[in-house]
Amino acid sequence: MRAAIVEAPGKVVVTTVPDPTPGPRDVVVSVASCGLCGTDLHILQGEFAPTLPIVPGHEFAGEVVGTGKDVTELAVGDLVAVDPSLHCHECRYCRSGRGNLCDRWAAIGVTVPGGAAQYAVAPVANCVKLPGHIDVKDAALIEPLSCAVRGYDVLSGTLGADVLIYGSGTMGLMMLELAKRTGAASVDVLDVNPDRLATAGLLGCSRTAASADELDRPRGWDVVVDATGNAKAIQDGLGRVAKGGTFLQFGVADYATTAVIEPYRIYNQEITITGSMAVLHSYERAAALFATGVLDPSVFISDRLPLEEYPQAVERFSAGQGRKIVVEP
Repeated sequence: MRAAIVEAPGKVVVTTVPDPTPGPRDVVVSVASCGLCGTDLHILQGEFAPTLPIVPGHEFAGEVVGTGKDVTELAVGDLVAVDPSLHCHECRYCRSGRGNLCDRWAAIGVTVPGGAAQYAVAPVANCVKLPGHIDVKDAALIEPLSCAVRGYDVLSGTLGADVLIYGSGTMGLMMLELAKRTGAASVDVLDVNPDRLATAGLLGCSRTAASADELDRPRGWDVVVDATGNAKAIQDGLGRVAKGGTFLQFGVADYATTAVIEPYRIYNQEITITGSMAVLHSYERAAALFATGVLDPSVFISDRLPLEEYPQAVERFSAGQGRKIVVEP
Protein backbone atom coordinates (compact mmCIF):
# COMPACT_ATOMS: atom_id res chain seq x y z
CA MET A 1 0.00 0.00 0.00
CA ARG A 2 0.98 3.65 -0.34
CA ALA A 3 1.60 5.69 2.78
CA ALA A 4 3.10 8.98 3.88
CA ILE A 5 6.04 8.53 6.23
CA VAL A 6 7.83 11.07 8.39
CA GLU A 7 11.31 9.59 8.01
CA ALA A 8 13.23 12.15 10.05
CA PRO A 9 12.63 15.64 11.41
CA GLY A 10 11.69 17.83 8.46
CA LYS A 11 11.46 14.95 5.98
CA VAL A 12 8.19 13.39 4.80
CA VAL A 13 7.78 11.14 1.76
CA VAL A 14 5.08 9.00 0.17
CA THR A 15 6.22 5.46 -0.48
CA THR A 16 5.09 1.82 -0.65
CA VAL A 17 4.92 -0.14 2.60
CA PRO A 18 3.51 -3.56 3.51
CA ASP A 19 -0.26 -3.86 3.96
CA PRO A 20 -1.26 -3.86 7.65
CA THR A 21 -2.36 -7.00 9.46
CA PRO A 22 -5.05 -6.78 12.15
CA GLY A 23 -4.72 -8.30 15.58
CA PRO A 24 -7.56 -10.39 17.06
CA ARG A 25 -9.53 -7.31 18.20
CA ASP A 26 -8.49 -4.96 15.37
CA VAL A 27 -10.04 -3.88 12.11
CA VAL A 28 -8.41 -2.74 8.88
CA VAL A 29 -9.84 0.53 7.56
CA SER A 30 -9.62 1.61 3.94
CA VAL A 31 -8.99 5.29 4.56
CA ALA A 32 -11.40 7.65 2.81
CA SER A 33 -9.92 10.87 4.16
CA CYS A 34 -7.26 11.94 6.62
CA GLY A 35 -6.96 15.44 8.04
CA LEU A 36 -3.83 17.39 8.87
CA CYS A 37 -3.47 19.34 12.09
CA GLY A 38 -0.90 21.09 14.23
CA THR A 39 0.14 17.84 15.88
CA ASP A 40 1.32 16.59 12.49
CA LEU A 41 3.62 19.60 12.21
CA HIS A 42 5.05 18.85 15.66
CA ILE A 43 5.69 15.26 14.58
CA LEU A 44 7.43 16.55 11.47
CA GLN A 45 9.61 18.69 13.75
CA GLY A 46 10.58 15.59 15.72
CA GLU A 47 8.26 16.24 18.68
CA PHE A 48 5.46 14.06 20.10
CA ALA A 49 6.24 10.86 18.20
CA PRO A 50 8.65 8.86 20.38
CA THR A 51 10.41 7.36 17.38
CA LEU A 52 10.66 8.03 13.68
CA PRO A 53 9.88 6.92 11.04
CA ILE A 54 6.10 7.00 11.55
CA VAL A 55 3.03 7.04 9.32
CA PRO A 56 1.17 10.15 10.57
CA GLY A 57 -2.55 10.83 10.48
CA HIS A 58 -4.74 10.72 13.59
CA GLU A 59 -7.85 12.29 12.01
CA PHE A 60 -9.34 9.70 9.67
CA ALA A 61 -12.38 7.73 8.65
CA GLY A 62 -13.11 5.05 6.11
CA GLU A 63 -14.55 1.62 5.33
CA VAL A 64 -13.84 -1.56 7.22
CA VAL A 65 -12.15 -4.00 4.80
CA GLY A 66 -10.80 -6.55 7.24
CA THR A 67 -11.43 -7.76 10.78
CA GLY A 68 -9.51 -9.70 13.41
CA LYS A 69 -10.75 -13.14 14.42
CA ASP A 70 -12.40 -11.90 17.63
CA VAL A 71 -14.22 -8.89 16.16
CA THR A 72 -18.02 -9.18 16.23
CA GLU A 73 -19.08 -5.53 16.60
CA LEU A 74 -18.20 -4.47 13.04
CA ALA A 75 -18.27 -6.12 9.64
CA VAL A 76 -16.59 -5.59 6.31
CA GLY A 77 -18.33 -2.73 4.55
CA ASP A 78 -19.15 -0.71 7.67
CA LEU A 79 -18.17 2.95 7.57
CA VAL A 80 -16.32 4.17 10.65
CA ALA A 81 -14.53 7.13 12.17
CA VAL A 82 -11.56 6.28 14.35
CA ASP A 83 -10.69 7.63 17.79
CA PRO A 84 -6.87 7.60 17.73
CA SER A 85 -6.44 7.45 21.53
CA LEU A 86 -4.53 4.46 22.89
CA HIS A 87 -4.55 4.28 26.69
CA CYS A 88 -2.84 1.67 28.86
CA HIS A 89 -5.87 1.32 31.22
CA GLU A 90 -3.41 0.46 34.02
CA CYS A 91 -1.77 3.65 35.28
CA ARG A 92 -3.30 5.84 38.01
CA TYR A 93 -4.64 8.33 35.44
CA CYS A 94 -6.39 5.68 33.36
CA ARG A 95 -7.82 4.09 36.51
CA SER A 96 -9.19 7.46 37.61
CA GLY A 97 -10.86 8.07 34.23
CA ARG A 98 -8.20 10.48 32.92
CA GLY A 99 -6.89 8.36 30.07
CA ASN A 100 -5.80 11.38 28.06
CA LEU A 101 -3.12 11.89 30.74
CA CYS A 102 -2.02 8.23 30.57
CA ASP A 103 1.56 7.61 31.72
CA ARG A 104 1.99 5.46 28.60
CA TRP A 105 -0.01 7.79 26.35
CA ALA A 106 -0.06 6.68 22.72
CA ALA A 107 -2.13 7.39 19.64
CA ILE A 108 -2.74 6.09 16.15
CA GLY A 109 -0.83 8.36 13.79
CA VAL A 110 1.45 9.62 16.55
CA THR A 111 3.11 6.62 18.18
CA VAL A 112 1.83 3.85 15.86
CA PRO A 113 1.07 3.99 12.10
CA GLY A 114 -1.87 6.22 11.25
CA GLY A 115 -4.32 7.19 8.57
CA ALA A 116 -2.10 8.99 6.05
CA ALA A 117 -2.14 5.78 4.06
CA GLN A 118 -4.41 3.64 1.94
CA TYR A 119 -5.12 1.36 4.91
CA ALA A 120 -4.85 1.69 8.68
CA VAL A 121 -5.32 -0.67 11.61
CA ALA A 122 -7.38 0.34 14.64
CA PRO A 123 -8.77 -1.46 17.69
CA VAL A 124 -12.45 -2.18 17.19
CA ALA A 125 -13.15 -0.34 20.45
CA ASN A 126 -11.80 2.86 18.84
CA CYS A 127 -14.15 2.73 15.87
CA VAL A 128 -17.50 4.53 15.78
CA LYS A 129 -19.92 3.27 13.14
CA LEU A 130 -21.27 6.11 11.02
CA PRO A 131 -24.92 6.56 10.01
CA GLY A 132 -25.70 6.26 6.34
CA HIS A 133 -26.36 9.94 5.67
CA ILE A 134 -22.77 10.99 6.53
CA ASP A 135 -20.26 11.28 3.71
CA VAL A 136 -17.30 9.29 5.03
CA LYS A 137 -14.91 11.68 3.26
CA ASP A 138 -16.14 14.42 5.60
CA ALA A 139 -15.87 12.31 8.74
CA ALA A 140 -12.19 13.10 9.32
CA LEU A 141 -13.62 16.22 11.01
CA ILE A 142 -14.99 14.12 13.88
CA GLU A 143 -11.63 13.73 15.63
CA PRO A 144 -10.86 17.47 15.90
CA LEU A 145 -14.49 18.05 16.88
CA SER A 146 -14.03 15.54 19.70
CA CYS A 147 -11.06 17.60 20.94
CA ALA A 148 -13.28 20.71 20.92
CA VAL A 149 -15.98 18.85 22.85
CA ARG A 150 -13.35 17.92 25.43
CA GLY A 151 -12.36 21.59 25.63
CA TYR A 152 -15.91 22.54 26.54
CA ASP A 153 -16.04 19.73 29.09
CA VAL A 154 -13.07 21.41 30.78
CA LEU A 155 -14.71 24.84 30.59
CA SER A 156 -17.98 23.66 32.13
CA GLY A 157 -19.66 26.49 30.24
CA THR A 158 -21.79 29.10 31.97
CA LEU A 159 -24.88 30.42 30.21
CA GLY A 160 -24.50 33.99 29.02
CA ALA A 161 -20.70 34.07 28.98
CA ASP A 162 -18.76 36.45 26.76
CA VAL A 163 -16.16 34.40 24.88
CA LEU A 164 -12.96 35.45 23.09
CA ILE A 165 -11.22 32.97 20.77
CA TYR A 166 -7.70 33.48 19.47
CA GLY A 167 -7.35 31.85 16.05
CA SER A 168 -9.84 31.04 13.33
CA GLY A 169 -8.26 27.91 11.96
CA THR A 170 -10.15 24.64 12.16
CA MET A 171 -10.00 24.37 15.94
CA GLY A 172 -10.86 28.00 16.59
CA LEU A 173 -13.86 27.71 14.29
CA MET A 174 -14.99 24.51 16.01
CA MET A 175 -14.72 26.22 19.39
CA LEU A 176 -16.83 29.03 17.92
CA GLU A 177 -19.53 26.62 16.77
CA LEU A 178 -19.67 24.93 20.17
CA ALA A 179 -19.66 28.26 22.04
CA LYS A 180 -22.76 29.25 20.09
CA ARG A 181 -24.43 26.01 21.20
CA THR A 182 -23.42 26.15 24.86
CA GLY A 183 -25.19 29.38 25.65
CA ALA A 184 -22.55 32.05 25.05
CA ALA A 185 -23.92 35.60 25.02
CA SER A 186 -21.21 36.70 22.57
CA VAL A 187 -18.29 35.07 20.76
CA ASP A 188 -15.50 37.28 19.41
CA VAL A 189 -12.73 35.85 17.23
CA LEU A 190 -9.22 37.18 16.61
CA ASP A 191 -6.84 36.28 13.79
CA VAL A 192 -4.15 38.00 11.75
CA ASN A 193 -5.17 35.97 8.69
CA PRO A 194 -8.01 37.92 7.02
CA ASP A 195 -9.19 34.97 4.93
CA ARG A 196 -9.61 32.73 7.97
CA LEU A 197 -11.18 35.56 9.93
CA ALA A 198 -13.75 36.01 7.18
CA THR A 199 -14.83 32.40 7.74
CA ALA A 200 -15.44 33.12 11.42
CA GLY A 201 -17.70 35.96 10.34
CA LEU A 202 -19.48 33.66 7.91
CA LEU A 203 -20.18 31.22 10.75
CA GLY A 204 -21.86 33.91 12.80
CA CYS A 205 -19.44 35.09 15.48
CA SER A 206 -20.26 38.36 17.21
CA ARG A 207 -17.19 40.32 16.12
CA THR A 208 -13.89 39.71 14.36
CA ALA A 209 -10.63 41.61 14.63
CA ALA A 210 -6.88 41.27 14.16
CA SER A 211 -6.30 42.40 17.76
CA ALA A 212 -8.32 42.53 20.96
CA ASP A 213 -7.41 46.22 21.16
CA GLU A 214 -9.87 46.76 18.30
CA LEU A 215 -12.74 45.43 20.42
CA ASP A 216 -14.41 47.49 23.11
CA ARG A 217 -14.50 45.32 26.22
CA PRO A 218 -12.39 46.95 28.93
CA ARG A 219 -13.50 44.51 31.63
CA GLY A 220 -12.34 41.56 29.55
CA TRP A 221 -14.06 38.30 28.59
CA ASP A 222 -15.51 35.59 30.82
CA VAL A 223 -13.88 32.88 28.73
CA VAL A 224 -10.69 33.30 26.70
CA VAL A 225 -9.61 30.41 24.47
CA ASP A 226 -6.24 30.21 22.77
CA ALA A 227 -6.55 28.02 19.69
CA THR A 228 -3.22 29.10 18.17
CA GLY A 229 -0.39 27.86 20.39
CA ASN A 230 1.31 31.17 19.54
CA ALA A 231 3.28 32.72 22.41
CA LYS A 232 2.16 36.29 21.69
CA ALA A 233 -1.49 35.29 21.43
CA ILE A 234 -1.27 33.31 24.67
CA GLN A 235 0.36 36.18 26.54
CA ASP A 236 -2.19 38.66 25.27
CA GLY A 237 -5.08 36.33 26.06
CA LEU A 238 -4.00 35.88 29.68
CA GLY A 239 -4.42 39.60 30.13
CA ARG A 240 -7.91 39.68 28.61
CA VAL A 241 -9.66 37.44 31.14
CA ALA A 242 -12.36 39.16 33.16
CA LYS A 243 -12.66 38.82 36.94
CA GLY A 244 -13.79 35.32 37.81
CA GLY A 245 -13.10 34.23 34.24
CA THR A 246 -11.27 31.31 32.67
CA PHE A 247 -8.37 31.05 30.24
CA LEU A 248 -8.25 27.78 28.28
CA GLN A 249 -5.00 26.74 26.62
CA PHE A 250 -6.41 24.73 23.74
CA GLY A 251 -3.86 25.32 20.96
CA VAL A 252 -0.72 23.17 20.89
CA ALA A 253 2.34 25.30 21.63
CA ASP A 254 5.95 24.36 20.97
CA TYR A 255 7.69 22.74 23.93
CA ALA A 256 9.84 25.82 24.53
CA THR A 257 6.94 28.33 24.55
CA THR A 258 6.59 30.28 27.79
CA ALA A 259 4.22 32.94 29.12
CA VAL A 260 4.25 35.23 32.15
CA ILE A 261 1.42 35.06 34.68
CA GLU A 262 0.51 37.50 37.45
CA PRO A 263 -0.06 35.41 40.59
CA TYR A 264 -1.63 38.27 42.58
CA ARG A 265 -4.17 38.95 39.80
CA ILE A 266 -5.02 35.26 39.57
CA TYR A 267 -5.60 35.19 43.33
CA ASN A 268 -7.33 38.54 43.68
CA GLN A 269 -9.63 38.17 40.66
CA GLU A 270 -10.16 34.40 41.00
CA ILE A 271 -8.99 33.69 37.47
CA THR A 272 -8.76 30.09 36.32
CA ILE A 273 -6.04 28.98 33.91
CA THR A 274 -6.54 25.49 32.52
CA GLY A 275 -5.79 23.27 29.56
CA SER A 276 -7.45 20.64 27.40
CA MET A 277 -5.48 17.66 26.17
CA ALA A 278 -6.79 15.76 23.13
CA VAL A 279 -9.79 13.45 23.44
CA LEU A 280 -11.43 12.16 26.61
CA HIS A 281 -14.87 10.47 26.63
CA SER A 282 -15.82 12.84 23.84
CA TYR A 283 -15.41 10.99 20.55
CA GLU A 284 -18.82 9.33 20.47
CA ARG A 285 -20.51 12.60 21.43
CA ALA A 286 -18.60 14.39 18.66
CA ALA A 287 -19.74 11.78 16.16
CA ALA A 288 -23.33 12.25 17.33
CA LEU A 289 -23.05 16.04 17.00
CA PHE A 290 -21.48 15.69 13.57
CA ALA A 291 -24.38 13.51 12.46
CA THR A 292 -26.78 16.32 13.41
CA GLY A 293 -24.97 18.76 11.12
CA VAL A 294 -23.26 20.83 13.81
CA LEU A 295 -20.48 21.52 11.27
CA ASP A 296 -20.74 22.33 7.57
CA PRO A 297 -17.95 20.29 5.95
CA SER A 298 -17.98 22.53 2.87
CA VAL A 299 -16.95 25.43 5.10
CA PHE A 300 -14.43 23.59 7.25
CA ILE A 301 -12.64 21.54 4.57
CA SER A 302 -10.88 23.91 2.20
CA ASP A 303 -8.52 21.50 0.40
CA ARG A 304 -8.81 17.87 -0.67
CA LEU A 305 -5.55 16.49 -2.04
CA PRO A 306 -4.55 12.98 -3.12
CA LEU A 307 -2.35 11.02 -0.73
CA GLU A 308 0.55 11.30 -3.18
CA GLU A 309 0.57 15.05 -2.50
CA TYR A 310 0.91 14.70 1.28
CA PRO A 311 4.20 16.67 1.36
CA GLN A 312 2.52 19.52 -0.55
CA ALA A 313 -0.45 19.36 1.84
CA VAL A 314 1.96 19.78 4.76
CA GLU A 315 3.54 22.78 3.04
CA ARG A 316 0.15 24.43 2.55
CA PHE A 317 -0.81 23.80 6.14
CA SER A 318 2.53 25.07 7.46
CA ALA A 319 2.07 28.27 5.46
CA GLY A 320 -1.34 28.89 7.04
CA GLN A 321 -3.19 28.40 3.78
CA GLY A 322 -6.79 27.20 3.77
CA ARG A 323 -8.65 25.74 6.72
CA LYS A 324 -8.86 21.98 7.21
CA ILE A 325 -6.72 20.18 4.63
CA VAL A 326 -7.44 16.50 4.03
CA VAL A 327 -5.74 13.91 1.90
CA GLU A 328 -7.77 11.23 0.20
CA PRO A 329 -5.96 7.98 -0.65
